[in-house]
Amino acid sequence: MSNNTISDATNNLIDQAAHKADAAIHATQRVTNEALDGLSHTIDTARQQVVPMIHNVENKTAALVQHGVDSVKNTSRQIRDGANNASDRTVAYIREEPVKSVLIAAATGAAVMALARVISQSRHHD
Repeated sequence: MSNNTISDATNNLIDQAAHKADAAIHATQRVTNEALDGLSHTIDTARQQVVPMIHNVENKTAALVQHGVDSVKNTSRQIRDGANNASDRTVAYIREEPVKSVLIAAATGAAVMALARVISQSRHHD
């Protein structure tokens, strides 16, 4: 074999190796790009599904909070109305039966004082 033949064969082998390396690089780039495109698509799909779910949870939470606030307001209004009604009935009874009301108040006060005395004495003996 002559030097030219060996040189041509060597150059041919180098060219083939370079072409195969280029093909491998291009194939790796193509596979990598396809994988990244697939990942990007998966992330976009997940985002499209998760964002509405988050908004739904936010809306339900806001509705529950509003329902709780409305319930507290309603209960508070009912308690206030009941107290006002009881107060009005008490005032009306006192106007209709002033003597009886004073006697009831005095008897109640005496009972409370007697109970307080009993409790106070039982604490001193313990």
